[in-house]
Amino acid sequence: MTRTRSLATGLLSLSTAAALVLGSAGGATAAPAASEDKKDPSVASIAVEGRGAADYWTADKMKSAIPGDVLAGKALERGNHSKAPTMEKGKPAATKGSGKGEPQIVSHVGKIFFTMGTSDYVCSGNAVQSINRSTVATAGHCAVGGPGQEAENFAFVPAYDNGATPYGTWTARNLYTPIEWSTSGNISFDTAFAVMNTDETGRFLTDVVGGSEVAFNQPRGLFYTSYGYPADKQFNGLTLESCAGTATADTTNNFNTQGIPCNMNGGASGGPWLTVSGTEQVQNSVNSYGYSGSKVMYGPYWGPEIEATYNLAQFS
Repeated sequence: MTRTRSLATGLLSLSTAAALVLGSAGGATAAPAASEDKKDPSVASIAVEGRGAADYWTADKMKSAIPGDVLAGKALERGNHSKAPTMEKGKPAATKGSGKGEPQIVSHVGKIFFTMGTSDYVCSGNAVQSINRSTVATAGHCAVGGPGQEAENFAFVPAYDNGATPYGTWTARNLYTPIEWSTSGNISFDTAFAVMNTDETGRFLTDVVGGSEVAFNQPRGLFYTSYGYPADKQFNGLTLESCAGTATADTTNNFNTQGIPCNMNGGASGGPWLTVSGTEQVQNSVNSYGYSGSKVMYGPYWGPEIEATYNLAQFS
């Protein structure tokens, strides 16, 4: 298996077609064989008319897109899940979150742009290893806002940096989320996988930018590094930022989620959580939500439901 190293020091990537799905013990096992029946009642599958999205997303529209964290708050209100007065990406504190690093570039981490209703939004996302070599992980609220509220003009811009798009704009053909998210806005399942079209020369996404391996059903309380493009207060959404820390449970609402010390805010939704499994850094969650005034970013636990969503996406 050929390995490539991304532009961020220590962040391992793979650029081959074969994906490894890591089991709960942390060992790598071969991804399951493709099934002829690609339907799964536990997963919402959305076909996207996406190729025109590359032309839709001009530089000005990218800069004016609204951070997608507001959609997470709306989903929580719709599902009546939150005990807190507000559920939004945490407002930055006076000090930066633990592990906050200098702006950097990671070839397979980038910005997600999409339209929902009449508004344009921005999130973060990460290309991951998959059989189709075309899969991007992000937050569920960056793909589906609820029944009948599905993303359009969905695009991924890897390694976005101060307006530069070194790998171009990649458009989506399918979006996948757990049914628990798409139907009821259950924040514990706030994850989506987007399957991207090939570029204008027929190349597959991870052949060009690399991608993180993925892991599911891992122990709780691991040490994570998260990435994203926060855009509020001291952040401007133009550069990739990071946080790091040991995950702890959300005791405010007792969701099946975990949080790490972090002050990233709107725009960071959907950015990857990376942890070490064996000798590899693998993705094991996404930036999902925070509480107003908090210095903690929460992400869903990637269990069997999200694993099933990933498997359906990677074989599409």
